Amino acid sequence: MSDIQQTGKHHVPDDDEKLLHSMGYAQELARRMSGFSNFAISFSIICILAGGITAFPAGLGAGGGAAIGIGWPIGAMFALVVAAAMSQIASSYPTAGGLYHWGSILGGKGFGWATAWFNLLGLIFVIASVNFGVYDPFFKTLIAPLLGIDPAKLTWTHQTLFIAGVTISQAYLNHMGIKLTSKLTDISGYLIFIVAIVLTVSLLIYSPTKLDFSRLYTFTNFTGEEGSWWPKTDHLGMVFLSGLLLTVYTITGFDASAHTSEETHNATENVPKGIMRAVFYSAVFGFIMISTFVLVMPDLKEGVKQGLGFFEALLSPLPYGLKVALGIGIFVVNYLCALAGLTSTSRMMYAFARDGGLPFSHQLKQVNHTHRTPGLAIWVCATLSFIATLYGDAFIVLSTACAVFLYISYVMPVAAGIFAEGKTWTHKGPFNLGKWSKPIAVLATIGGSLLVYVGIQPPNEKVLYLTLGLSGVMLVFWWVLGERNRFQGPPLGDRINKRQDRIQDIEDTYEDAAV
Repeated sequence: MSDIQQTGKHHVPDDDEKLLHSMGYAQELARRMSGFSNFAISFSIICILAGGITAFPAGLGAGGGAAIGIGWPIGAMFALVVAAAMSQIASSYPTAGGLYHWGSILGGKGFGWATAWFNLLGLIFVIASVNFGVYDPFFKTLIAPLLGIDPAKLTWTHQTLFIAGVTISQAYLNHMGIKLTSKLTDISGYLIFIVAIVLTVSLLIYSPTKLDFSRLYTFTNFTGEEGSWWPKTDHLGMVFLSGLLLTVYTITGFDASAHTSEETHNATENVPKGIMRAVFYSAVFGFIMISTFVLVMPDLKEGVKQGLGFFEALLSPLPYGLKVALGIGIFVVNYLCALAGLTSTSRMMYAFARDGGLPFSHQLKQVNHTHRTPGLAIWVCATLSFIATLYGDAFIVLSTACAVFLYISYVMPVAAGIFAEGKTWTHKGPFNLGKWSKPIAVLATIGGSLLVYVGIQPPNEKVLYLTLGLSGVMLVFWWVLGERNRFQGPPLGDRINKRQDRIQDIEDTYEDAAV
């Protein structure tokens, strides 16, 4: 018996399926995720033990302790506002590839098409940047010495083979079905809480540094200092904004809850809850953890100089056994972070291909009848993310680009919703902001745009060029090469009605395969 109720030959659709059918889509993916699983996949991608550690030098090397104590709460507030605006739309349109679908319905098919490309590339860069971080610093610094491997002897070849092996394993696990993947990301959700708490408490107990809470609101311009990510500037406003990159990179990827909508039970309620809870708990626990980093550092200037080595220095006073346990825990959650990212990315690719938005769409939209996963989309996403890690300056460029591209894709449907609400957007789901809908959408658009602006400042000109280049390529394809005439976008109006018989035929093939 499958997860879908059956009677005679045809199954009886539940409320989730009926809503999906009303949007013109068949239930091809397996709906096996609970509300917690939907939260856990976004929480796992945000993963404060990934970005909160690897991007910490970006914050500290800008405005010092104030970039953490003041900058993180401000950046997190912006992220929460963006999440609230997205959650309301997700509650109305719970489909895989959510942002593409929302952008198309609220802003037109061209707007949705552009949203899809920013979101898809941003998600590919998420997998790439996290897997790069899985290797360096986490494997290279924390795990390799435990295995008797001298990190100094590891070469680019070792790095490439390691990342390739990790990416292949994540693709295989994803290919085997959402049930297995969601179990692993559920574990990741719990593990992030546990490891973050143990890490924070351990640092406070074993640190020889006397805690000085004034560090968290003392602004120090570290730009241009040895080890800082940022070139020297005396513009204090820009120094503070640069520090927000820590929050931008860490609290992102929460669109995963939307991308797994078609695999989540009671999606109209559980998806917006998943988004909001993932951002909120990441903001709170992340703030406590990174504030502890600032408080236990013997010297902030030396911490800036150490760069990513700051974390190894912080762990040095801890007992060996505790340090080993924390190292393994952090390595595992970073691996699962990228696994969750691959889940989200492949569902986005599948959904976009389902509506003909990609080259080879017919192949990329295919769902494996046994595992009910978009098999080819999974392996293509994994391959593209691995190729991205081959770039020499991979982590800084990839981490910044993924944050910029994702926040652009977040802001686009939210901004479109300001003008569509009450006109073409009249249907609201259970998560409804009511009279606060438009004010929150305006704040989300401004806040999200500010975070994007932060991400393209020097020394991240490459991300600016990449963004402009992608925009130029999209314009050429849309207007010059005629994509606007070929691409129809998601089904609307009569196209939805015409699909209903076909929906039944598609779902019957999966039922026959399950028997």
